[in-house]
Amino acid sequence: MQIQDLPYPDPGVPDARSGPRFLRWLFRNQLGGQLKSLAWGLLHFGSVSVLPFCVGLAVQAVVDHSGSRLAVAGALLAVCCVGNAVGETFLHRSAITNWITAAARVQQLLARKAALLGSALTRRVAAGEVVAVSTGDVEKIGWFVEAVSRFTAAAVTIVLVCVGLVVYQPALGVVVAAGLPVLAIAVLPLLPRATRRADVQREKAGRATELASDTVAGLRVLRGIGGEELFLDRYRRASQEVRHAAVRSARMWSLISAIQVLLPGLLLIAVVWYGVHLAREGRISVGELVTVYSSVMLLTYPLRHFEEIAMAYSFSRPSARRAARVLSLERATDTGGSLAAETPSGDLYDPDTGLLAPAGRLTAVVCGDPDAAGVLAERLGGHPSEEGVSVLLGGVPLDDLPLDSARTAVLVQDKDPVLLSGSLRELLEVPASGGVGAEAALAAAQCGDVLTALAQGSLDAEDPMDARITERGRSLSGGQRQRLALARSLVTDPEVLVLDEPTSAVDSHTEARIAEGLRELRAGRTTVVFTSSPLLLDHADRVALVHEGEVVAVGVHRDLVHTEPRYRAVVTRETDEETARHERVRTGSELNDVLDALEDIEETA
Repeated sequence: MQIQDLPYPDPGVPDARSGPRFLRWLFRNQLGGQLKSLAWGLLHFGSVSVLPFCVGLAVQAVVDHSGSRLAVAGALLAVCCVGNAVGETFLHRSAITNWITAAARVQQLLARKAALLGSALTRRVAAGEVVAVSTGDVEKIGWFVEAVSRFTAAAVTIVLVCVGLVVYQPALGVVVAAGLPVLAIAVLPLLPRATRRADVQREKAGRATELASDTVAGLRVLRGIGGEELFLDRYRRASQEVRHAAVRSARMWSLISAIQVLLPGLLLIAVVWYGVHLAREGRISVGELVTVYSSVMLLTYPLRHFEEIAMAYSFSRPSARRAARVLSLERATDTGGSLAAETPSGDLYDPDTGLLAPAGRLTAVVCGDPDAAGVLAERLGGHPSEEGVSVLLGGVPLDDLPLDSARTAVLVQDKDPVLLSGSLRELLEVPASGGVGAEAALAAAQCGDVLTALAQGSLDAEDPMDARITERGRSLSGGQRQRLALARSLVTDPEVLVLDEPTSAVDSHTEARIAEGLRELRAGRTTVVFTSSPLLLDHADRVALVHEGEVVAVGVHRDLVHTEPRYRAVVTRETDEETARHERVRTGSELNDVLDALEDIEETA
């Protein structure tokens, strides 16, 4: 395929069992481009390798004072120069095409996998590693894929030249044919060490990228707590480790390059010395000596491709391994499920914790562990637990639904939702049922002041909906970003909406209004809110307390505050001493009730 055919309608199903298998799969899927590159490479290297024969023929023609043979040599030389120019031009074109198409295919596969897994991807693979795979690693993978055809053309050319030299001048040809394989394999003992050093460099670079990604994402928080310099120092140290590893790797590759220059030079000296000896004895002509000498000198060019293919494989192997690791991640639906014909509706139930969210009701979930709450929220969105337990919607496992159906049925808003750059109108242009308009969603999320701020901050947008939002909404406060993300979720109007701490960054007055707007707008739709805010809990139809991985109490907020100490400890943030005091008071009150009942019985008797 050509570059104009990108992106591929279907990038295919990769063989992600290992890095080498993934590289072979890429090569097979570009077989047409590889063969084209091989053909142009053979023309290019073949034209270069024939030049010495033309030069030797011309020299011998001059020695023999033969004008006709000199003319033939000149014509052959012109043909070889044209073939060299055409072959090199189209070899470069086809090789770059193979490089770009391989990198683009890998990027498409990674993008498809990221869309398939959603936020679960960064829970299973570090965000920095995903960034490293989708940027630097795809280039190295593409480099190896395109270098294979050029290396093959160079290897075939070397074999043909050796055979030709043996036939043309057996005495010198045997020396060249015996020496060239030694030159090709001389660097093999150094490759394992060079590969290990390259792996260490890539590993340290990946960790540095991950650290940089995490630091940039939390820069606002780091500045607030005065930890910016601390993390910058950590990144500087990581960057220096990458530099030292790169220098160590470069030293090994420079040694390999030096050997690739030294050994051909030694072979050239040996051929010239032996050839002069044969010429003095009259066993070879001057033209034959020039031909063999020129051939050995020019063969150092295709020999460089042995070094390049070794370097390309050494750098691409860890990159391919990381890419294969990401691409091998699967959602349960990928392994085969009973695809439902229609998106189900009904109660949302998690067998792992016993959490039940009745259809059409607003259910609040209180969990003392924020990380456990995030995992549970993701599971409600269709990602199974480590034991493979799937959430049920209307009695149907979400993992048995096609991905599109599962995402249409259940939408999960993360604790830290991302706002993409663009206008507010573009932000709210998401797949939706059409039942909730943008104005209603913005009003329910209490985004009035956000619209005002966007309008004031925009110089060319008369309508706040056309105001630009910077990358990740960095120009907005945390509460403003949170409310816009909530409005975006409300616009989609899914069958089930799961919100993880949707109001953690807003003030109490705004939070109370959001709670009212959320309840009104989502009336008749299933909504699950993970929160510990009394303002949201008080508006919920049903509140469930999750403790140590299971639901331990269900009720309404006002009752649970008085009857469930664990619930009260999470919601009111009371200390252990306050919990014990409340328990003593409750126990004493119950004892007084019992005594009063006994007194009533005695009086009656």
